[in-house]
Amino acid sequence: MKKMAQTSQEIPIVDHNRNDGTLWLIKEKILLGLSPEEYKTMLKRNPVNWFLFVLLGVGIPLIIIRYLFGLDTVTHSSNDYPWGLFLGFGLFGMVPLSASGFLLGTTVEIFGRKDFVPIERLALLNGLLGYFFAVVYLEVDLGMPWRLPYPMFVSLGPAAVLFLVAWHVATYLSVQIAEILPAYFEWIGWLKGKRFIKSITIGLTIAGIILSTLHQGALGALFTYAPTKVHPLWLSTNFIWIHFFCSAIFAGLSMVIVVSTLCKRFMTWRCDERFLNNIDDLTVKLGKGCSYAIITYLVIKVVGIAHDNEWAYLLTGWGNYFMLEIAVGVILPFFLFTIGVKNYLPNLVRLAAFISVLGIIWNRLNTALIGFNWQLYQEVPRWQEVWVTCTIFAIYFMVYRFILYRLPILYEWKGDK
Repeated sequence: MKKMAQTSQEIPIVDHNRNDGTLWLIKEKILLGLSPEEYKTMLKRNPVNWFLFVLLGVGIPLIIIRYLFGLDTVTHSSNDYPWGLFLGFGLFGMVPLSASGFLLGTTVEIFGRKDFVPIERLALLNGLLGYFFAVVYLEVDLGMPWRLPYPMFVSLGPAAVLFLVAWHVATYLSVQIAEILPAYFEWIGWLKGKRFIKSITIGLTIAGIILSTLHQGALGALFTYAPTKVHPLWLSTNFIWIHFFCSAIFAGLSMVIVVSTLCKRFMTWRCDERFLNNIDDLTVKLGKGCSYAIITYLVIKVVGIAHDNEWAYLLTGWGNYFMLEIAVGVILPFFLFTIGVKNYLPNLVRLAAFISVLGIIWNRLNTALIGFNWQLYQEVPRWQEVWVTCTIFAIYFMVYRFILYRLPILYEWKGDK
């Protein structure tokens, strides 16, 4: 697509009008201004698409098999290990990485930091898709998606943490859809809809802050249902909710850095000058926020160990593994963030963000799967479970890329505002 954009004066599409003054049709916008033949050629030319084709060619049948013959056809899930990769990675991992929506929305709309506007929509889109596909992972694990409304409207359990999480995620998804709608309205040319959303932006942002803050902590509180199963170093019943909340702050900001870096590297043709000229500066500023959040998380982790008097566990094999996670996933990125921000080294901040994202996923897998029932046997996911997990993530990537190619996320829409 990059080569085609360089050879055509009308690509990429950034407004409603062609060079001859006629309007682009929606179909033409979807095809990025290319003819069907050119679009097919562009798809075939990209090696990533061939990799995705192979991945989905095996993964989609596995998902169908899961729904036809049951969860045990693709996982080892049992009463001993009820949470596998679908929840350990898909739900507990993707939700903190999707905290970017409420963080950047708060920064821009509440605190008035308009210098973050070039990446605000990217952060909102990251939050929306992350939460949506976390629900997809949850439904693949639970099955029977047609009964999704049942625990929310029919068999209510308002005292349960799961009830709280379900309602928060559902309502927050609605808020995030509304927050990203202005980009879609610009793309289709419905300015009245955009102005309406803009008029309630403050209310949407405040709702996002409340909902996201509560359910990020509530995900951690879920583990208090099994206080004797999760290893004590990963479970502090008095602090785990704030562990999850604090880690979501630097996880969400780090994910924005990672995504913006990938966009700058592989999607330059779709980025405008406003995005490209500011991305290094914004990366350093986001890194500064990450460093504050990550040191806060580290201190609270130490406080949790001290409060529960779990120092003796640090001398065991599990303790060594825990300290490895902290050293690689927390302390290392903290120092990289600090050095990168102090010396204005955007690439070092980006490296720290990549490590931080991997560290969060590692932590969630340790909490939900590896350190779960630590006194029993160790669960090893089946290859089918790994493949289905990668398949859903590939679909997430494809949807993400599809939207970034078209909607004004990385660029400003020209014309009526």
